[in-house]
Amino acid sequence: MSTEPPIDLVERQNWLEPIETQGQKAVSSAFSSLPDGGRPLKNFLHGTWLGHPLHPVLTDVPLGAWTATLVLDLMDASGRKDCRPGADVTLAVGLAGAACAAFAGITDWHATDGPARRVGVVHGMLNLVGACLYTASLIARKQRNRTAGRALAYAGFATAAVSAYLGGNLVYGKNIGVNHAPEDPQLADWTNVMKAADLHDGTPHRADLNGLKLLLVRDGGELRCLAEVCSHLGGPLAEGTIADGAVTCPWHSSRFSLSDGSVLDGPATHPQPCLDARIAGDRIQVRSRQKSEPRA
Repeated sequence: MSTEPPIDLVERQNWLEPIETQGQKAVSSAFSSLPDGGRPLKNFLHGTWLGHPLHPVLTDVPLGAWTATLVLDLMDASGRKDCRPGADVTLAVGLAGAACAAFAGITDWHATDGPARRVGVVHGMLNLVGACLYTASLIARKQRNRTAGRALAYAGFATAAVSAYLGGNLVYGKNIGVNHAPEDPQLADWTNVMKAADLHDGTPHRADLNGLKLLLVRDGGELRCLAEVCSHLGGPLAEGTIADGAVTCPWHSSRFSLSDGSVLDGPATHPQPCLDARIAGDRIQVRSRQKSEPRA
């Protein structure tokens, strides 16, 4: 359990289990109904093309817009009626941004599990409540009920702030969206890691080099070596599948190129560090990638 009382309270809400399970199934089914299993759309929403998750980029739009709404509403309440048009516009911009952020957030959430999944579902539910409050506020403003509109917006901002706190825990407490792969290994010299006879063509193999977990694959006559811990959530790539020059993580199906570690399919957004590999006698050796030299 978390050491933060509010997070601990959320994590103990076992009644959320059916909502989490059915929610992830619904998201998976929705993507599966699309051509190619929705993979291009998922990659876009995960931020695979961006190099880091798309969701935190989009959340800046509603939070920034609604902060402006709060300031303009407070000025309106103090007698500055000329601030009303700006407050209404920023509120609407925030709602549009929240809708875009929600699609990316739900896509990321459906590839989580454990405590992060529960915190994520509450985070999403609070975001929905906040969006509903802001929608009601916009309606009240259209009906010229500024007092009710401001009150609903204040409540929406407070709800969004609590949701943002949970979102922060997901990143800084649960490490969702951060790179779980190790830094590029620094091996200046060729180093023995395993017997060549133990590595079979097309079969992933885990090797341990002074605590560094490596994935070794003999792929079509070429030796490939990547960091074995998946950059998405730390999944064991050595337990994944090898096909078409790529390895697929067994946890959430992130797919990485064996030749350079680049992300081919999300939810991962960070590439896997690579090393050069060669056969020397009866041993397989690795060293840091030499960019000026071809792979062995």
